[in-house]
Amino acid sequence: MAAIPNVGGRDIAEILAPQGSRRQPMPGFGEEYSDIVDYILRCTHRIWEQKDLGLIATHYAPDIRVHTMTGPVDGVGGVIAGTARTLSAFPDRTLTGEVVIWSAQSEGAYFSSHRITSAATNLGPSELGPPTGKRISFTTIADCLCRENRIAEEWLVRDYSAMALALGYRPRTLAATQAAADRAAGKGRAKWRVEAMNRVADSARTPFPGGSIPDPHRDPSAFALDFFDRVVNHRRLAAVRDSYCPAAHWTGPGARRLFGWGEITGWFTALIGSFGDARITVDSTTAVEGPGGHDIAVRWSLAGTHDGSALYGAPSQERAYILAVTHWRVLGGRIAEETTVFDEVALLRQIEGGL
Repeated sequence: MAAIPNVGGRDIAEILAPQGSRRQPMPGFGEEYSDIVDYILRCTHRIWEQKDLGLIATHYAPDIRVHTMTGPVDGVGGVIAGTARTLSAFPDRTLTGEVVIWSAQSEGAYFSSHRITSAATNLGPSELGPPTGKRISFTTIADCLCRENRIAEEWLVRDYSAMALALGYRPRTLAATQAAADRAAGKGRAKWRVEAMNRVADSARTPFPGGSIPDPHRDPSAFALDFFDRVVNHRRLAAVRDSYCPAAHWTGPGARRLFGWGEITGWFTALIGSFGDARITVDSTTAVEGPGGHDIAVRWSLAGTHDGSALYGAPSQERAYILAVTHWRVLGGRIAEETTVFDEVALLRQIEGGL
């Protein structure tokens, strides 16, 4: 099989140029796609930047479910409507793919985790508020299961708190307004969120972890499972020093930027300090070779009670759920760069008694 080129700093013109013959088996996919990376980058550009929304009907399964932190979106019609709303709010949105981390699945299917940085001007009303005219940038990660030219299931995470801050809004105020509307509508806790929280809270307990952390180059999945279980479920935060480079760069929700062992350990400490009974599950891992190392994508879920003030204000005692995706660049057996994305506005909305 021919090598599958990733984004790797390529210009968009090079990415969109015809890629020639198939580099990997893709039964049922359009002839214009040479491999799964080409499929993800090319169809994203065609739908979003060329605004060919009709292609969603040929690239998403009719019964698609898109998982988000505000609840699932079911059916291709909902995907088209959501895309149209986003484009009406940010009509000049451009999407720059940073990496596609992928793996082959059974029966000609593929899984991809696609990280995107978008630049856009807020010229129409959005789910965050009225148009501000401000130009912003924000990060999105889309995990997609792709089969026969269609995305069969998607997990979508976007840094909404970074968007809110850049637009001049206070994420906590937005969340409080949304939660008040939820309560006024008498919705109560959504069934999907209760089920998601219970799944995480009831996940199997593991023995107290000892020994060394698995090698992320040899077994990325074992590394991810061990790391999150060790650090969050068993509170062994010292594992950060064994897993990250001393000069690691970390980017997280709200466009936070952290550097090195101390600050990254502080993030995990604050997360656990906000949700004292926090439990985490690793729901998906995949990896590809990157320049000098590996790129690893990890989708994880966290559930816990907001009983501490470390990150999100006075304890509300509300149970909360996080759906997140983490991308690691691993060099020499340690994490050199991390990007973690989840919807912090939706998290605050839960803390305020909504969703």
